[in-house]
Amino acid sequence: MGKESITITNNATGASEEFPLLHPTHGPSVADIRTLYSKMGIFTYDPGFKSTASCKSKITFIDGEKGILLYRGYGIEELAEKSNYLEVCYLLLHGELPAKEEYDKFAGIITRHSMVHEGFKSFLAGFRRDAHPMAIMVGMVGALSAFYHDSLEIHNPKHQEISAHRLIAKITTIAAAAYKYSIGQPINYPDNKLGYAENFLHMMFSVPAEKYEVDPLHAKALDLILILHADHEQNASTSTVRLAGSSEANPFAAASAGVGALWGPAHGGANEAVLTMLEEIGDVKNIPKFIDKAKNKDDSFRLMGFGHRVYKNYDPRAKLIKKMSRDIIEKTDGNDPLLEIALRLEEIAMKDDYFVERKLFPNVDFYSGITYKAIRIPVNMFTVVFTMGRMVGWMAQWAEMIQDPKRVIGRPRQLYDGAATRSYIPMDKR
Repeated sequence: MGKESITITNNATGASEEFPLLHPTHGPSVADIRTLYSKMGIFTYDPGFKSTASCKSKITFIDGEKGILLYRGYGIEELAEKSNYLEVCYLLLHGELPAKEEYDKFAGIITRHSMVHEGFKSFLAGFRRDAHPMAIMVGMVGALSAFYHDSLEIHNPKHQEISAHRLIAKITTIAAAAYKYSIGQPINYPDNKLGYAENFLHMMFSVPAEKYEVDPLHAKALDLILILHADHEQNASTSTVRLAGSSEANPFAAASAGVGALWGPAHGGANEAVLTMLEEIGDVKNIPKFIDKAKNKDDSFRLMGFGHRVYKNYDPRAKLIKKMSRDIIEKTDGNDPLLEIALRLEEIAMKDDYFVERKLFPNVDFYSGITYKAIRIPVNMFTVVFTMGRMVGWMAQWAEMIQDPKRVIGRPRQLYDGAATRSYIPMDKR
């Protein structure tokens, strides 16, 4: 029995060709149209790549209709409950959960790589004090290739591993330094006695004038956030990292490109927009008015944090972070008015036919901003923390692409609808 295929017919010419169907572990079958242009002389038109598989990957799977997210086959709910961020990092990078000896070695390597070159202080001083931390992150992540150029042979597996370790380890130190610089406080060195999430909170909030103790609940919440953001299939920033890396750019440059893509308010900046929206609503009694504004097509107001490009069901990450946000607020500040608005807003929206019919369920951004606020993360650092969590996903995806023997440089085609061929007219005759 031959392989399954689909037949594509060009009605304009009558030509027909067969193209193989590829069957994934999960998800819909994929038509392999790599030879479409050479066989039929046509391209496909798919803005935003809504129906295009740009690569083959073993890392992450999403079923948007059922609300499923898997890292290397493991459900996000189980990992969130039983694992920790560094173990998830190992899983994404290596494909399997580590044995204790493997985990201890990996965690030790990440810990020992957390310091950055002292020259970064001079580099950091070149930014304006009022620069957005994400602007600093774009520059500093890219600059790692200038400070750590001893392991940039991208086809060398050992160099791939070292670069991934450095990025995962140093991203928290860079992130905290960007924040400290923006508020004029001394930059803290990492503390090797602390865990990954604890260390970041220590570098963010400790000052030389007094002792700082990391709240274990805050560290647990941050660790959960990092797990939930670790990878998410071929999203905008991950696709950017793969595209940049396909040119054989070094991993630091590719990661810097990912930081830039993540910065956009439609991607990593969405959680900041959710908090701004909740503050604009201001009070539970104002919710019906804003619901009506969101349904009015002539009104520019949008309910941020509802709906997702992939999920047409409740985002599984939103369920997990919703519970954490309630736990942390109840155990620290008591009732948070923004959480009350968020909970009531979700309740009202999920009973409204407008949102139900359009499958506009809360996504991870809806509750992550509230959780950041509860653990004292400033609003302009929300996307920075997202960057920290996503770095391991970028590196796993980058390494998978580099190691693919069939890899080619990314080069999308286009549907040109500009001017036809024209002749140059001298300036004095125009």
